[in-house]
Amino acid sequence: MGCSVLQKFNGVLRQKQIVFIPHSQIILIQMIQLKFIFTIFILPALAMSCNHGTAKEKISPMEYAKKMADSDMKRNPEAWMIDFREKPKWEYTHGLMMNAYLALYEETKQDRYLEYVKAFADTMVQESGGILTYKLTDYNIDRVSPGRFLIRLYNLEPREKYWKAIRLLRSQMETHPRTLEGGFWHKKRYPHQMWLDGLYMGSPFLALYGKEFNEPQLFDDVVHQIMLINKHHYHPESGLFYHGWDESREQRWSDPETGLSPHFWGRAVGWYAMALVDVLEYLPENHPGRDSVLFVVDRLAAGIVKHQDSKTGVWYQVLDKGDCSGNYLESSASTMFAYFLYKSLNKGYLDESYIKAAARAYDGIIENFIKEEPDGTISITNVCAVAGLGGNPYRDGSYEYYVSEPVRKNDPKAVGPFIMAAIEKAHFEE
Repeated sequence: MGCSVLQKFNGVLRQKQIVFIPHSQIILIQMIQLKFIFTIFILPALAMSCNHGTAKEKISPMEYAKKMADSDMKRNPEAWMIDFREKPKWEYTHGLMMNAYLALYEETKQDRYLEYVKAFADTMVQESGGILTYKLTDYNIDRVSPGRFLIRLYNLEPREKYWKAIRLLRSQMETHPRTLEGGFWHKKRYPHQMWLDGLYMGSPFLALYGKEFNEPQLFDDVVHQIMLINKHHYHPESGLFYHGWDESREQRWSDPETGLSPHFWGRAVGWYAMALVDVLEYLPENHPGRDSVLFVVDRLAAGIVKHQDSKTGVWYQVLDKGDCSGNYLESSASTMFAYFLYKSLNKGYLDESYIKAAARAYDGIIENFIKEEPDGTISITNVCAVAGLGGNPYRDGSYEYYVSEPVRKNDPKAVGPFIMAAIEKAHFEE
């Protein structure tokens, strides 16, 4: 058995040859003992409490999901303020967050989450079905992503204007430009390019639309998009997927042989991971392409776990270069991967060998990224604000580029996936 603190202290006294302790000095020795205990054990515990706050206390994943959602609602009293907006804009980040709030409403039946989503929808969607700031002819696949939360909201409250807006977004994808193989361009201003991000923006919306409004041919198209990414972006040696692919090879960032961008950006892989499990939720069990999507899920899971940081359980901004100068542990990719792993485990897409990786990811997020604020809210830190390819100023896809983009806290691209990851973990623990 291990010795007690007092036994260790008395052992030190014996080593110092303090053999006889007069009765008059017992109180003094006891005070020294208490000081020793306080210094060695109590002060460090207090320091940890001060550094980490009550966010580090053991609370359930569902409580974490609610606390993060409530914290973000406090930071953004109107949902259009999400993503540090000063005026309303129809953006994929809002769609991500509205889906997270709807998931939380479905779990808790607490009306404040539904009302928050409805307020955003009613701010942005006009009675005609037009959407504030949205322009179809931009052919920006990011703007389609919020259509998924609109379908979910329409199922709860079937208002005509929601349906008209859903149809408007669907009509964009009817004429959205494509590669020669039928892959959706990321945006009209990024011609001939498929990015991992775009799979999350378009595919879950189309899959849910096909399911809810009897357009089964959309399932074939969605599977096709996923498999094109698997064909062009996958790197067998690392098990990861490159951020972008340029069919034309015109971009400076594209490899002249493969058309691929040069690095594995964490959040891009995270978008693709979330797209896979969300599409599978809507894809019919008997669809002939389902096994192909499950194959990609297994392939991607093996790749991300291979690059999971051994010390923290989370992931780096550039996934395979954790030992390179300037790289950092990044929370949006980490929360997306945690969501992907736990949802895959809950749905039976992955086997039990991934349980440990999922648990390490969730625990690592809590330990490394969640911070208690003085007002009682919680924040999530270390979020890459934005990253992309091409454009003006030109983004070359280099390692130096990815690690130079701004890092901030409470970006919705980490807040939303954290809420959803916590919900999935709560289901796993049921």
